[in-house]
Amino acid sequence: MGFAEQRFNVNLSILFTELPLLERPAAAAAAGFTAVELWWPWIDSPTPERSELGALRKAVEDAGVRLTGLNFYAGRLPGPDRGALSVPGEESERFRANVEVAAEFAESLGCRALNALYGNRVAGVDPAEQDALALENLVLAARAADRIGAILLIEALNKAESPLYPLVSAPAAVGVADKVNAATGLGNARVLMDLYHLSMNGEDLPAVIERYAARTGHVQIADNPGRGAPGTGALPLEDLLDQLRKAGYDGWVGLEYKPGDRPSAEAFDWLPR
Repeated sequence: MGFAEQRFNVNLSILFTELPLLERPAAAAAAGFTAVELWWPWIDSPTPERSELGALRKAVEDAGVRLTGLNFYAGRLPGPDRGALSVPGEESERFRANVEVAAEFAESLGCRALNALYGNRVAGVDPAEQDALALENLVLAARAADRIGAILLIEALNKAESPLYPLVSAPAAVGVADKVNAATGLGNARVLMDLYHLSMNGEDLPAVIERYAARTGHVQIADNPGRGAPGTGALPLEDLLDQLRKAGYDGWVGLEYKPGDRPSAEAFDWLPR
């Protein structure tokens, strides 16, 4: 099978960041991509002005690419934050304010996958309190996603780079998705399987794929070590993606890697045309 058989989309929050946000969709199209994904682009605002939303929507439409994935508001990302939905107080409120805004924006571009980063543990706050708040907010997000025909994604990160983030294994992410599905009865909470993060955690990737491919709503890749393009590290990404295909995953594979010390447009030489 190989890379040529996969459907790749490019994450515009980690690639093409040398360009202004509104120029990135066209740059992705020029590089040969038909689909893109994004972290929440307005890190300081869960509810940006409609003109800002409209400008990004137009940039995506004018580029002729499809938005296939969008994060809910997650705080300062990149930066110290790893989500807002389990953080009591203002950040949780900002997440709630963002839910319908993000869902409406996703719906306007036909995006059917919304990623909700869990958030870091907070010193002095009972983890059980954070988990209860997280479930409450994830239920809101799952219902908003369902209203637009979308899935809700739950992502595990890696402990080395996100030491305060509690979901640092595939089973942990699956467990949260199960709780959300049990609470809503909708069944639309799925796992975002990021092979880079799972490899950083030392997980047995073939075993994870075998066990959880059917629970996976989206896949992201970067090589390890280094979080660079495929071929810059030691992960057998081609084989792992083949295994995912054979296990029934037929969705998009998000390219969420760092281009290194070169323009993003030059960071796809590994990819068959």
